[in-house]
Amino acid sequence: MNLSPITNAMRKHLPLGYCGAVIVAAGNASRMGGIDKVMAELDGEPMIVRTVRAFQEAIAIKEIVIVTRQDLIDPIHRLTAGFDKVKSVVCGGSSRQESVELGLDALSKQCKLAAIQDGARPLISQAVIDRTVRAAHTYSAAAPAIPVKDTIKVVRGGIVDHTPDRATLRAIQTPQVFDCQLLRAALKKARIEELAVTDDCSAVELMGMSVKIVEGDERNIKVTTPLDLAIAKLLLEEEK
Repeated sequence: MNLSPITNAMRKHLPLGYCGAVIVAAGNASRMGGIDKVMAELDGEPMIVRTVRAFQEAIAIKEIVIVTRQDLIDPIHRLTAGFDKVKSVVCGGSSRQESVELGLDALSKQCKLAAIQDGARPLISQAVIDRTVRAAHTYSAAAPAIPVKDTIKVVRGGIVDHTPDRATLRAIQTPQVFDCQLLRAALKKARIEELAVTDDCSAVELMGMSVKIVEGDERNIKVTTPLDLAIAKLLLEEEK
């Protein structure tokens, strides 16, 4: 008996796959001027707590693994003890890519999808999490993005090589959500072939797979410098 293939439209109405979140907070904050960014205070609590809470409250997320430095495992474990979706806090690796792989290994076998989130994006919204998970459920790989405002120049040796069409450019955010098996295979390939990838989408793209882009949020900034931290504090004040 011939069975009709499941179309994208049909898949959107199927129950969402069990999705776990890997929150990566293992960096050394080298550009923060001595401030440990994931523990930096935002509205009276450490930044990492705000990031984890967003995924704790997200209906599409069923469990959470936090990947951090060895010295932060106990403090973060205590800070997130009240979040029942947090299954473990594990030590990261020497690179972000390795940290993501370690986080994936700590997710339960139930997880069909994995949402990879920067720990330093504390203003992530429920809407962005939900639509990215739903897009990954349909397309196997999805990421939020916002249009680029500035004109971008490709520069080689201090000279402009060319100017890409700004209308085609997007700034990619997190969470980036993938079919677990796909992401594991992509990261393994990048590691074995020693390929430099700046985000998880890049690894999946190297597998020849497409990544669905969904609407991001300008407020979903990544706190990388002291100026970013000041902007995040202003955005929180504006919310009030």
